[in-house]
Amino acid sequence: MDNIENQAIGRVTSGIPGDTLTLTTINFVHEQLPPWRDDSSRPDEQSENKLNLHLCKFLDVKARNEFPMIRFDHEEYQADHRSVDISASPVTEITIGATLYTIYDPVIVFECKRLPAPSPDREKEYVTGGIKHQSGGIQRFKLGLHGANHDIAAMIGYLQKGSAFDWYDEINKWIKELSNGTLADVCVWNISEMLEQLQEDSSKGIANCRSTHDRSGSEQSNEIVIHHLWITMHM
Repeated sequence: MDNIENQAIGRVTSGIPGDTLTLTTINFVHEQLPPWRDDSSRPDEQSENKLNLHLCKFLDVKARNEFPMIRFDHEEYQADHRSVDISASPVTEITIGATLYTIYDPVIVFECKRLPAPSPDREKEYVTGGIKHQSGGIQRFKLGLHGANHDIAAMIGYLQKGSAFDWYDEINKWIKELSNGTLADVCVWNISEMLEQLQEDSSKGIANCRSTHDRSGSEQSNEIVIHHLWITMHM
């Protein structure tokens, strides 16, 4: 999305078409990942919770001047007493398509995961926590535990080892194993849910792709599209 459109949407407060604000927010977050990683004042933290908090603070400060329609919050409550890592909400009441959003209504939520996961027993947690633990990033969106009121969501991957292409292949291998029953899960998976359209900007150390998933327990729709935004942390 070009800069003119970004600037225009930063001023509009009503009559925004469909998913325009959601997709512009995703684009804004993706563009901010490299300057956040490279910020000399950013604490050198590795834990997921602290990375999420620091990223949220950075996004919220940047949005005040560069994307003034949106503010960012850490730990947005979701279904079943759970919370999603980062949410983006309007700074004033707006109408998007036919839906009214107040300052309390996120236009999109972001789940964040480290790649690789911090321990072997959580190896596949970007995708699934298995049968016992509903801790998987994509899994929670499929179950409607995260993003139940949205048909578009996003995941941020902190690549602490390996390349975007390595993780693209690895995650798709896990989804393939889930779809053919090699891996057990509380969700039903389909091969069509594999990640698609990987694009990488190696100079900035960022990549993005998307996936579409069937889900249950959602108030919005039977499918959710997830935009995957990845940042290489070890440049």
